[in-house]
Amino acid sequence: MVNLVLFVIQLSVTLIVGIYFLRQLRQQKRAQPAARRESNREMENLRKMRGVHLSEPLAEKVRPANFKDIIGQEEGIKSLKAILCGANPQHVLIYGPPGIGKTCAARLVLEAAKHSRGTPFLKDAPFVEMDATCVRFDERAIADPLLGSVHDPIYQGAGPLGVQGIPQPKPGAVTKAHGGVLFLDEIGELHPIQMNKLLKVLEDRKVMFESAYYNPDDPAVPKYIHEIFKHGMPADFRLVGATTRSPSEISPALRSRCMEVFFRALEPEEIADIALGAATRAGYAMERAEAETVGRYASCGRDAVNIVQMCAGLAQLEDRTGITREDVQWVVQSGHYAVRPPQSADASCRVGSIHGLAVYGAHQGAVMEIEAVSLPGSGEVTVTGIVEEEEMGEEGRRMRRKSTARASAENVRTLLREIGFDLGQRDLHINFPGGAPVDGPSAGVAMAVVAVSALTGQPVDGLAACTGEISVQGRVKAVGGVPAKVEAARRAGLKKVFIPADNAGEGMLCQGIEVRPVETLQQVLTEMLLPPVEATAQATIPQPRDAVPLAAQAGEGKNVAEATGACKRENLPL
Repeated sequence: MVNLVLFVIQLSVTLIVGIYFLRQLRQQKRAQPAARRESNREMENLRKMRGVHLSEPLAEKVRPANFKDIIGQEEGIKSLKAILCGANPQHVLIYGPPGIGKTCAARLVLEAAKHSRGTPFLKDAPFVEMDATCVRFDERAIADPLLGSVHDPIYQGAGPLGVQGIPQPKPGAVTKAHGGVLFLDEIGELHPIQMNKLLKVLEDRKVMFESAYYNPDDPAVPKYIHEIFKHGMPADFRLVGATTRSPSEISPALRSRCMEVFFRALEPEEIADIALGAATRAGYAMERAEAETVGRYASCGRDAVNIVQMCAGLAQLEDRTGITREDVQWVVQSGHYAVRPPQSADASCRVGSIHGLAVYGAHQGAVMEIEAVSLPGSGEVTVTGIVEEEEMGEEGRRMRRKSTARASAENVRTLLREIGFDLGQRDLHINFPGGAPVDGPSAGVAMAVVAVSALTGQPVDGLAACTGEISVQGRVKAVGGVPAKVEAARRAGLKKVFIPADNAGEGMLCQGIEVRPVETLQQVLTEMLLPPVEATAQATIPQPRDAVPLAAQAGEGKNVAEATGACKRENLPL
């Protein structure tokens, strides 16, 4: 009797379980066609979307396909090739403003490296591109597209291995770039934690993963997952980081691991060439004069392409095949593009006016005018157009101090008294016109020369420029940015540049301009200050004032020019 009862119970349980699984199977069979229909519907929608194509943007049409298409970056590309196209390619940082071809250059250099002798890059070496500003970063390491992450089984979507409690490492961009190049755009914006992790990967050439769910003794864990947790995921690549920041704003630890290449800003005529090429690719005619107008307003190649694209749209609306001057003018006005100042310098020889040199932005040189006026007064020296105070030090440990430009002005005043100028009866005003504040000590020599010119009435050579820090003893000290400054002077049409003797090796590479290393202010005064007759012969613009010394005009008993001559005869360290 007991056995019969047990049999009935067992049969009932079996029937109930069977009916349950039968219903589940029927539900799955009914759900499969619905899921299949939904999948087919979505796949059809995807095919329709893929079948719709807009016209190719002009920016993609003009994207460089070879090195000749990258305008104005011959030196930077040569440096990139020297770093990557060899038997021992290195990590590299590329500095430069946006829209000048950094990404295209890196991609093309990798293709060139694949065919160079002794290269470790294989023919299928990958080029993985990421933007550091868009890298999604989770401090819990749930997701990390740059370095990779571990998909633990507790998270939704862990899959069959997750159901078994097995963590699954997921490769990031550093692993996908294994054997090739990882191009990280705007690398200066990378999160500090990510930066430190990336530095570790660069050192070890692999990525190590950790997970609380990993059991090295679990036989159910696949062999490849054991291998990854024990020895890491391969990440042997070469990093090419691009940034618009200055080197001082980049992590010193990263810079110490990378070579550095500098791409320069494009000149207006180079941007004009890009505009002409963009117009041709767009199918519209453009005269050189209109392209040069674009070059004066566009700050980079991307701006030029955008201007041409809009001009082409205007021409299409009016059913024209050419871009006119009116089109370009309307676009630059409606787009509020700022005109770039001309690169030419005034070559006239004038009293109280000198060409100084400066560096701004991404190592861009510029010629700046410095002017000075001397009037009867009480000995007051005024300097306008410079930064009064500056900050120095790292974040959290900053300190404020008087700017080095202001310190240079005070050095000039002391030096003028030292060499015999009586400032007690003259007021001296030195000005940096243009509206942009000037900082740094490199204008010291120029300020001293223009001050002497204003005090003596001697014109300054309009075809020359100078740079250098001035000491209170008249010594010319080394400064930074000399190559960019010399190049700016050459582009402006100047013929001679005076640089500190300690910077002599930096300025000699520039062709088409005479570079004169100097050690003392006396050397600069001897060559830059012209006598009245010579100044009149060289001048291309009438002199604004006579070349007679101002001290003699004011009727003073002491001739300031004679004081200067006495200093020269005694060979004092001016």
